[in-house]
Amino acid sequence: MDAYICGIGWVTGAGFGWGSQGGEWTMPDLPLPPLTRKDVFPEPNQRFGRMSEYTKLGLAAVTFALRDAGLEKWADKRPIGVVASTRLGCLATDLEYHTTVLLDGGGLASPNLFAYTLANCFLGDAAIQFGLTGSSFAINETGGDNLDAIRMALEDLEQGEADTMLAGICDLAVPEAFADSVSLTPGAVFLVLAATAPAASNNYGIVSLVGDGTLLHNGSATNSLFELVQRAMTGIIR
Repeated sequence: MDAYICGIGWVTGAGFGWGSQGGEWTMPDLPLPPLTRKDVFPEPNQRFGRMSEYTKLGLAAVTFALRDAGLEKWADKRPIGVVASTRLGCLATDLEYHTTVLLDGGGLASPNLFAYTLANCFLGDAAIQFGLTGSSFAINETGGDNLDAIRMALEDLEQGEADTMLAGICDLAVPEAFADSVSLTPGAVFLVLAATAPAASNNYGIVSLVGDGTLLHNGSATNSLFELVQRAMTGIIR
């Protein structure tokens, strides 16, 4: 299955943005920048301030990717799906919520935090914000290349379940309690994949999935999501 990469959005320790802004894309092992509503949405958004940090991170990267692809604005609902890969999901939110449960015999348990104790919560917010009706789900990233979401999105496109998919990763920094047992680079990056080349969007090349699970970018094998994004940013065609 082949698909066009027509949008890229990210939040990393180096900052946040999307491909058509230009500049170098990097994902250093640094603390993530705090995200405010104004960083993500130019217009008021009452829900954003109440979201967990994990949800803000994922929604921001999805927003930037759709903006890059010219798909942020909408009037009618669209069969666009999302596959989000994550190592730790909403673990930080779970721990924060558990702390509130311990207080006053559970009497001070936070209903707001409880609403975000699922790894796929930000996908629901994205669906509401952008009118997405395609299949959306979070998966546990077990491989070292962070490409599982891209593979699954390409399979969805091949099966005709959607014409456009978002796929990427989303992880906060490892909570201190797990710092000795888990290693990852925090951040979120999502790609917009389209079965056909949209008329008015960026063209970051073609990504292909071959029989053994290898991913190709413009015909050459790519070994990680970070490498794929870097190559796509370098070879952008406008």
